[in-house]
Amino acid sequence: MRHMILTGTLMLALSTTAMASQIYKWVDDKGVTHFGAQPPQGQESTTINTAAPPPRSTSSAPSPSVEEQLDPEQAAIDKKVKEDVAKQEAERKQYCENARTNLAQLENNPRLRVDDGGEVRRIDENERQERITELKKSIAENCK
Repeated sequence: MRHMILTGTLMLALSTTAMASQIYKWVDDKGVTHFGAQPPQGQESTTINTAAPPPRSTSSAPSPSVEEQLDPEQAAIDKKVKEDVAKQEAERKQYCENARTNLAQLENNPRLRVDDGGEVRRIDENERQERITELKKSIAENCK
């Protein structure tokens, strides 16, 4: 039994190189690029190398990043812009979370009270529906 498993595994390992075949590339009269296992009849084609590229050498120095290639002033500006964008995104997420919570409260509670200039009052159904509509519109425009 072990002999059969070993033979099968060896055959499977060797068959992957046998399965690798030549790939041909050609362009037809309409300018469309085609790829295939068989070269076209009466048309010029090129072969494509399907072998894996050689591994990158670890001895070579890594290429400098884009930020390292820029001057320090530009790098500082880029960093500030990235921080501002991240801050705005965090504020937007917080706004969306609050808006969704408020919408859930409005939809689930028909009897709501609001603080209106130090005075607590109950909102009527029309005002509740208006607020629901406004929140849904705001969420659709601002939240993903």
